[in-house]
Amino acid sequence: MTKKLKIRDLTLRDGQQSSFATRMTQEQIDRCLPFYKDANFYAMEVWGGAVPDSVMRYLNENPWTRLESIHHEIGSVSKLTALSRGRNLFGYAPYTDEIIDGFCRNAIESGLGIMRIFDCLNDVDNVKSTIKYVKKYGGIADCAVCYTVDPKYPEISFWGKLIGKKNPAPVFTDDYFIGKAKQLAELGADMITIKDMSGLIPPRRVSTLIKKLKQNVSIPIDFHTHCTPGYGLASVYAAIAAGVDVVDTNCWWFGGGTGAPALELVYIFCQKLGIDLGVDMKAVSKINEQLKSIRSELNISVFGEDKPAPKPFDPVTDEIPAEAAALLDKAVTAAQNEDFDTLLEAAQAIEAYFGFPAPNKLVQEAEIPGGMYSNMVAQLKSLKAEEILPRAMELIPPVRLSAGLPPLVTPTSQIVGAQAVSCALDEKAGRAMYTTKSSQFVSLVKGEYGHTPVKIDPEFRFKICGVREETPYDTSKYTMQPNPELPQAGGVKLAADEKEVLLLELFPAVAKTFLTNAKVAAYESEQARIAAEKAAAAEPAKEFLPIVGETVNAPLPGRILEVKVKVGDKIARDQEVVVLEAMKMENSITSDYVGTVRQIFVEVGDTVPSDGPLVELE
Repeated sequence: MTKKLKIRDLTLRDGQQSSFATRMTQEQIDRCLPFYKDANFYAMEVWGGAVPDSVMRYLNENPWTRLESIHHEIGSVSKLTALSRGRNLFGYAPYTDEIIDGFCRNAIESGLGIMRIFDCLNDVDNVKSTIKYVKKYGGIADCAVCYTVDPKYPEISFWGKLIGKKNPAPVFTDDYFIGKAKQLAELGADMITIKDMSGLIPPRRVSTLIKKLKQNVSIPIDFHTHCTPGYGLASVYAAIAAGVDVVDTNCWWFGGGTGAPALELVYIFCQKLGIDLGVDMKAVSKINEQLKSIRSELNISVFGEDKPAPKPFDPVTDEIPAEAAALLDKAVTAAQNEDFDTLLEAAQAIEAYFGFPAPNKLVQEAEIPGGMYSNMVAQLKSLKAEEILPRAMELIPPVRLSAGLPPLVTPTSQIVGAQAVSCALDEKAGRAMYTTKSSQFVSLVKGEYGHTPVKIDPEFRFKICGVREETPYDTSKYTMQPNPELPQAGGVKLAADEKEVLLLELFPAVAKTFLTNAKVAAYESEQARIAAEKAAAAEPAKEFLPIVGETVNAPLPGRILEVKVKVGDKIARDQEVVVLEAMKMENSITSDYVGTVRQIFVEVGDTVPSDGPLVELE
């Protein structure tokens, strides 16, 4: 019996978000959808993450319309997937159950099939409500466990060892991840995703983890990773060999680099192992024809230049070059034999052969997300303090440990990174560590984001927050965003229905601007239409005599630029009577008859159809 592997395509959400700042327009997406319908992916990630914010902020498009239009085209062929942050949904503060309920119901009614739910602390309490409501309305609850690693603590000195000093014991062990998966399964998760958002999981670790998860939970396992530090493709190959049920990939032109591995390289690997993906690769070829030009459009519009792309390759029509084929055979053998060092070497060589970006060694060695590092660099550059970057990097482990060892995923990665920078600046200025602290760091330590993997020292919490006990965010104090009437839009409400109210709650500032502009534009358009109708109604209807003579007719449709005759004029054959603009050209319309102008049917500015009468002669 042929083995099967399901593919979740990330191209239209995570793919464009990771590489092109989430700037794909609806028009660009629409170009691809007919071919996606034929491709038969198990699932397509198209929504959530940064998409709802970005389409309003940068593209002036409605997020609900995007989801609905994709569902209208794809139907039930592929399950549409969105990413959300559990109780936080898309923001950083927990929402009430009423809002989570409304969001899940509207998303599923709009076509969503799978909600991938994660929490930045892997706190299962923060995903309970979303699981409940997704399942209540018929969706699939895909619960993600965020993969992260323990900090690289500084080496203990000889004297430190003599006095018994030790670094903290590892927290993020296989047992930790399996325990989280089992808890989520008990809460009703329909599938579990290993969410390696930073691409830090090497092939050996993912192979072991998948095998243990398959032994401990009875629901499907999905593997999600990125290629930034260079492990991505090899780890996907290792996961497939270990028996994973679903893997996340991007189509060729959006694959590799900061994104997920390219589907085409997974397809060839699976072909050699006799594994069926259930995907129509001919349709994928047509998707890639569109994505190639879209990639160039996005690069130029977002980055101002057309960045280097991988070599063109289509496994359906192109023969695999001998060098690449040998590397793929090497990867297959290594995966089967669990020779993970060779597998990593072969996979990186495959990507290099096809021109995908090289591994980011800095991210690999630092074992922190690329976005976290780039944010720290940008922060220090803005402060003209780049020289303290090494010290800020050294402070990440102790800052993270003091804050309860949160996984390095948005937003906790940014919170920890920014605080490490602040501590380094405090130190440089001769101030005590944590003299400068962000409100987000205070909220994290206080307990407003949820339970951290490691308990926070009450004295540290008191130092940072002024309280010793963990203090969760109090959703009972939550107040809805104001929904005022807009005088400039005829007095209509800012948010007209539940979906717009949800946009206002989840993205207050961005949605307020988007909805205001939309309402004002709709009002102005309606006022212009009403004014035009009134003007037309005020004009007396033109009345003409019954036609009894010969008429000069318009040879093609167009607009009247000039009338050359008047009633009573004597007209000779071939005499010009009207000048007609058609197809951006001026056309002289002449008479085929001799006679006197009895009546004129048109005036300057009128639009006339083909063969419409212009003048009558008697």
